[in-house]
Amino acid sequence: VILTDTQPHGQFTETEGKSVKLTCDYQTTSSYPVLHWYRHDSDLQAPQFILWKGAKDNSFQEFNNDRFDAKINKKENSVPLKIQKLQLSDSAVYHCALQPTVTGNTKTLYKNLWSKDNRILHNIH
Repeated sequence: VILTDTQPHGQFTETEGKSVKLTCDYQTTSSYPVLHWYRHDSDLQAPQFILWKGAKDNSFQEFNNDRFDAKINKKENSVPLKIQKLQLSDSAVYHCALQPTVTGNTKTLYKNLWSKDNRILHNIH
């Protein structure tokens, strides 16, 4: 199984059936950081969301797979991803991201749908 960690640790290989821990170090001024883990196994697809973990022990996992787990270590500013019982299908590039993971336009968008005779059909906020 070939795993690539986007942190400075780089690419490494591990045997199927073993466990591995991928590191993710972060810096933030937030007292309650939230970190996301993604995997990217093909240049033809977008990265797949794995899970997010918050400092208040809250979490969300996109797919039901108990082989993947992460815990925030606020003292060391890290959130390692542990993958147990490695499978060949786990070969991928793994990314971690500190929330917010997307930045850009902060303006609220409004969409007004008008009929041909200028009557409002829907006003969506």
